[in-house]
Amino acid sequence: MAVPSASFDLLPEAGKLPINVAVGWSGGADSTALLLALAGKGYRVHAWHVDHAWRSSSSDEAQWLTRQAAGWGIPVLTTRLPAPAGHNREASAREARYQCFERWAQQTGIDTLCLGHHRNDQAETVCMRLLQGAGISGCRGMLDNRRQGSLNIVRPLLHTPGSKLRQWLTETGTGWIEDASNHDLSIRRNHIRHRLFPAIMATGIDPAELFLRWQQQAARLTEMLERDVEPLLPDTSAWRHDEQGAFISWRLWSAASPPVRARLLQKMMAFVLGEGATPGRRHILLVEEWTQKSGLGGLDLSRCRLQRRRKHLHLCRTTAGLHS
Repeated sequence: MAVPSASFDLLPEAGKLPINVAVGWSGGADSTALLLALAGKGYRVHAWHVDHAWRSSSSDEAQWLTRQAAGWGIPVLTTRLPAPAGHNREASAREARYQCFERWAQQTGIDTLCLGHHRNDQAETVCMRLLQGAGISGCRGMLDNRRQGSLNIVRPLLHTPGSKLRQWLTETGTGWIEDASNHDLSIRRNHIRHRLFPAIMATGIDPAELFLRWQQQAARLTEMLERDVEPLLPDTSAWRHDEQGAFISWRLWSAASPPVRARLLQKMMAFVLGEGATPGRRHILLVEEWTQKSGLGGLDLSRCRLQRRRKHLHLCRTTAGLHS
């Protein structure tokens, strides 16, 4: 069973990947199309599949995927994890999945992981983040390329409509797994996809175009903001760090605009707590109120503490757990 020869048409010409890449393969239409598109274009692609045990059929599905990959001549790694618990099982599953991916990266020497998110996914993400009250940085949506631990995460299909992927799979007779949870309206993204976006479309407005325009504006605004933040970042005279955390000139901090302070706080928190740590909107508002009061006393944030010490603002990790 050969890889469909037309698969390369799904990939944009721009952007180059290393010859050895992995694909996070759920078995759904999007990741299946990406897997075959990369293979069809000559990449030595590996399929990485994590079974989260959400469905009784998922073990059988993983075996079917293994046979499919073998038919295409694509190496595959699979694992089954205990079903995630808690109120936010999607977040728990994502964290566990990336831990597997990083372990496989170490085993195989592959450091580039491609994900099958497409244009419609991007629009839904921007809409969801707007509804959650995200700032302009969050409303940039998913990035084409980012670093997570030892992995370079790439999304080659972000500018490709999801309908094009499914159309191509159908035309080539390629099957995929349809996850029933994609229609669970208790999941916010599904509610946006199946209820909100069709309601917007019924008014004559394309929701993908609408939210992607805001995504592009947010990306431009974030780029402008970064230029103002850049002089205050590490390796400049404004920023210092020691074994206790990071600190910056209070004069420069207090003279900055609120958006610059919010972005700088995000970067300081990521520096102190690790990549991915970020303050919530409530914390940013608390920090602004505290700054306007000349930094009197200290301010507890999640796993860290902000404090003015004479001429500097310090952000230090705390050991007392989470603070509200």
